[in-house]
Amino acid sequence: MLTLSKLIDEDKCYETIRTMRWPDGVCCTDCGAKNITKRGKHATYSARQRYICGECGRHFDDLTDTIFAGRHQPLKTWIACLYLMGLNVSNQQIADELSLHKDDVHQMTSELRQAVADKRPEVQLSGTVEFDEVYVTAGHKGQPEQVKKKGARDADGKLERASGARYARNGKTADLRDDSARWRSGD
Repeated sequence: MLTLSKLIDEDKCYETIRTMRWPDGVCCTDCGAKNITKRGKHATYSARQRYICGECGRHFDDLTDTIFAGRHQPLKTWIACLYLMGLNVSNQQIADELSLHKDDVHQMTSELRQAVADKRPEVQLSGTVEFDEVYVTAGHKGQPEQVKKKGARDADGKLERASGARYARNGKTADLRDDSARWRSGD
């Protein structure tokens, strides 16, 4: 049976990793120096280049300090798995396509998803931020004690939600019933 992993070239996978990891040329994974000497190829994977740093003397290869380092599956299997994940293929279908056990594929996809999530930059909002479909409680029918706590702080010092469609923060309040939700001092 012809599978995707048989069609993928191991040499191209390592070349792609090198290009993406070191777009300006190979540098030491420890000190960042560019004084690098090639030190042969990996015993099992002939496309996997080994290096030694001329500055700190560290030995490393194409996969050192990556999610692919120290894995039993070859790099082309990981790349094929990542490709199929991008196509939104189920773990069972990936297992069938790559001739792997479904539990192995589950572990691989979980680790790949986590690695992508770890590299995602934190969202920074600035300027005017708009939002739709906000649900705001208009009152506390049957709970008069909640109405009394308007803008009060809880035991941890955090502001509690104000009664109705008003919120308080840093001594200012916002009335969310109007479209602008302007912040006002001393309300």
